[in-house]
Amino acid sequence: MNALLLAAGLGTRLRPITDTVTKCLIPIHGKPLLAWWMDLLEQHGVRRVLVNIHHLPSQVRDFAAAYRGSVQISLVHEEELLGSAGTIYANRGFFHGQEQFFILYADNLTNVNLTALKNFNQRNPTPLTVGLFRPENPQNCGIAELDADGIIIGFEEKPKNPRGELASAGVFVGRPELLEYLQPTLPAPFDFGGHVMPRLIGKMNGTEISGYLRDIGTHQSLQQAEKEWSLAQ
Repeated sequence: MNALLLAAGLGTRLRPITDTVTKCLIPIHGKPLLAWWMDLLEQHGVRRVLVNIHHLPSQVRDFAAAYRGSVQISLVHEEELLGSAGTIYANRGFFHGQEQFFILYADNLTNVNLTALKNFNQRNPTPLTVGLFRPENPQNCGIAELDADGIIIGFEEKPKNPRGELASAGVFVGRPELLEYLQPTLPAPFDFGGHVMPRLIGKMNGTEISGYLRDIGTHQSLQQAEKEWSLAQ
């Protein structure tokens, strides 16, 4: 399987760290976040990964050049940020010939079982399978409502009054049919959670992931990740 790793964010909430280090290369236990991602992709048999870059792109190019693992890394530079859905649409050719593919948010530090998510989508094929988790602050997440068959019948980004306890983990398995829902109808940035997933209500499914997951997008969450990660291994 191929994977698209969305890594082009500016990391504004992590300044001043991200003034000099791009967000996806921030070290956790002395190892860049992107290196932890490569370990996970290797573990679950991903052969190729496409990483979008924008802020301090030369740092990611240097990382990719030095990488000696089994995953083939390709980079695509966005002069202007396209948004998560815009990036997926612009690089849809990367998924050509793939029955399934991963879409992953590099903001997360995780050891999620990607194979289990892939297998769920094989058993229950829909254009998109959403990995779900139980967040500490549901108001800050995209909250999904599921029916008895695991079909997502409601999805709302950062609701004031969440209707459920399961949130999108930023870990997805897609199929070629997903690309039919990605035609941009708004100017960039075109967002996957805000603009595309609402189109898929009733057509996508979700399952709760197993493993550790934390968005390291703030100083507080980065500090928490440093404390928790050794226990999660």
